[in-house]
Amino acid sequence: MQIQCSLPLFARTLFAATIWCTIFAATLAANAQSGGATDRSSSAGSQGPYKVLDHWKLTDTGGWDYLLVDSPAHRVYITRGDHVDVVDTNSGKLVGSITGLHGTHGVALDPDGKIGYISDGGGNAVVVFDRSNLSTVATIPAGTNPDAILFEPTTKTVWAFNGRSKDISVIDSASRKVIATIAVPGKPEFGVADGKGNVYNNIEDKSLVLKIDANSKKITATWPAGCESPSGLALDLAGNRLFPVCDGNKMSVIDAGSGKILANPSIGDGPDAAGWDAKHKLAFASSGDGVLSVIDGTSYKTIQSLPTKRGARTMAYDAATDRVYLVTADFGPRPAATTENPRPRPPVIPGSFEVIVVGR
Repeated sequence: MQIQCSLPLFARTLFAATIWCTIFAATLAANAQSGGATDRSSSAGSQGPYKVLDHWKLTDTGGWDYLLVDSPAHRVYITRGDHVDVVDTNSGKLVGSITGLHGTHGVALDPDGKIGYISDGGGNAVVVFDRSNLSTVATIPAGTNPDAILFEPTTKTVWAFNGRSKDISVIDSASRKVIATIAVPGKPEFGVADGKGNVYNNIEDKSLVLKIDANSKKITATWPAGCESPSGLALDLAGNRLFPVCDGNKMSVIDAGSGKILANPSIGDGPDAAGWDAKHKLAFASSGDGVLSVIDGTSYKTIQSLPTKRGARTMAYDAATDRVYLVTADFGPRPAATTENPRPRPPVIPGSFEVIVVGR
């Protein structure tokens, strides 16, 4: 203060401006070093169209993989390892479980509203169940470790994508028998059907997307995914576009006719599922870092990075209610790595499993 008082007015003003500029620059640098990107994501999450509406606790034990929404029945199916949970989307309460399984991954539904199909990877089988009472009605041998699964409506077939045998088991829904086995050039991940006789499938370890003719059971195109290790996959039927989600915080947008890469929007880290909202033209990606990314389907810009919860990497979108369902749990400390298990997963804390409900 004595120095400022002894200086002329112009010098004192210049000195004060220099001090304030220095403080402002230091503040910006500190924010960048301490996670400014996290702050921007949080801001984007709060300012976007979606928010977390509810948390539904399920007390049963088990891991989890894919989810599937049955909009007309107001249900969401959640694969939980040795069983599949069925939750009422109106109340958030458990309706019941399909039990006696070995290592479930996905669920597909017959459009008749009566029958469902489970990819039981641990049992190397597709399990058929009655949706009215959740009882098992048939077990169909498939390839090794069936993972993703879908119902193809034009041929009335069920497609099980076998992760370890690197092929696809095509099952006739009437006879409940495998009628074709399609070899694929790597580990198949999620698949989608366009309802016009085409099936699309991510090949995770080769970073490819396949186009398959459902009638001939032949691969008709093999395209680069445009990003590494594609897992989840969504389809814009009207716009004829595919949205695989990948490692490296990237989603691809692919022309489903030509295979041309249209864009690579930024998403969260560690995704495993994707969704498409046809009404609002929005794509979704759920990531294990606890972020639900919302991408504008016109500009391909990420318009929201909604904080969810660590581990919430799988999702299902309900177009009837414009809601996204995600699942995760709380985790304990990660065990030390061993020769037998060099990459151990942290244990799930019992009773902490939950469904996260996201909407507008």
